[in-house]
Amino acid sequence: MNRYGELENCQCPLCLRPDTKQRSVDTFSIHPAVNAKDIIYGPNLVEVLFSDGHRGLYPYSWLNSHVNLTTERKTFSAPFKFREFSSYNPDQDSYPEVEYSKVMSDDAALLRWFDEIYKWGFCFVKGVPVDPESTKALLERIAFIRHTHYGGFWDFTSDLTFKDTAYTTEFLGAHTDNTYFTDPARLQLFHLLSHTDGHGGASLLVDGFKAASIMRQENPKHCGVLAATKQPYHSSGNEDVCIQPAEQAPVFKLHPDLNRLYQVRWNNYDRAAKRNWGLKEQNRWYNAARHFNNIIQRPNVEIWTQLQPGTALIFDNWRMLHGRSEFTGKRRMCGGYINNDDFISRYRLLKYGREKVIENLGNLAFYKGNPTLLL
Repeated sequence: MNRYGELENCQCPLCLRPDTKQRSVDTFSIHPAVNAKDIIYGPNLVEVLFSDGHRGLYPYSWLNSHVNLTTERKTFSAPFKFREFSSYNPDQDSYPEVEYSKVMSDDAALLRWFDEIYKWGFCFVKGVPVDPESTKALLERIAFIRHTHYGGFWDFTSDLTFKDTAYTTEFLGAHTDNTYFTDPARLQLFHLLSHTDGHGGASLLVDGFKAASIMRQENPKHCGVLAATKQPYHSSGNEDVCIQPAEQAPVFKLHPDLNRLYQVRWNNYDRAAKRNWGLKEQNRWYNAARHFNNIIQRPNVEIWTQLQPGTALIFDNWRMLHGRSEFTGKRRMCGGYINNDDFISRYRLLKYGREKVIENLGNLAFYKGNPTLLL
């Protein structure tokens, strides 16, 4: 790190607000030729006297987490990578599940719930009181509920109150929600409160990471196409709504520094017509998309389950595709969304503790236990 960068990232209370952990120094007021006049190594931190008179403070723990790379950054030409994850196999695995009462009363149980969601992509919560208030409290145990044009906490039936296929009785193929948002919700929870005078409505889950992994094995070029080609999405059902993301987005979103897949965005219901591409690009994308669609419809990839009152289902909307079979009768469902940043913040703090999380702000080094790599 050069001296300018060192000064900009000074950890003293004048440069870094102790209460909010936000930078308070004016980066662009620092003279570009600033240098160090003296360096003092103390028992817990390094003190740097800069040429402009400022005394910079740098704890050793912070310095260890922010060692600059000594080699040039490589351009990844190999297929993208995956974080560690487990994919549910209905022939071998039991469903990941936790107890409502424990999650609501014990932070250790809450962390276990988060671990299950992050590992498997979904988790059932057993013993949920069959009422909207208890379900809402379960969501709020994670973070505040995200408000959208569907409202905040949902309590709905298939009456098309909102002009979306989710509010019908029709079959819904595997998809992710919020493809039309610049920042899709990370977590989604459903709790079936009742289903009367009918049958059907089985819930479908598909692990998007597993599907992408299969595609990488079968045709790596198709993975590259779905990671490189951006698509437009929208939500325009109700008269007072026409939502589009700030920019088009690919099916596979990769972390630019880690070359790691961290988000799947797949919803053929909400994909808009794309204009800014030529014939060859269209052919490549449609071939790749067709391949992905084939994978997510394979029986060994689909996870079917029948929701029951008293058991809530939560899943990672950045990873898991969901759908349902057609149903008859009247179903009452409740649930809601949780934002990515709020969930990951809560998860990192529970798993690693505040001190370690703060020490590793901006640290993307590959080592086990780095909180920043929990994406």
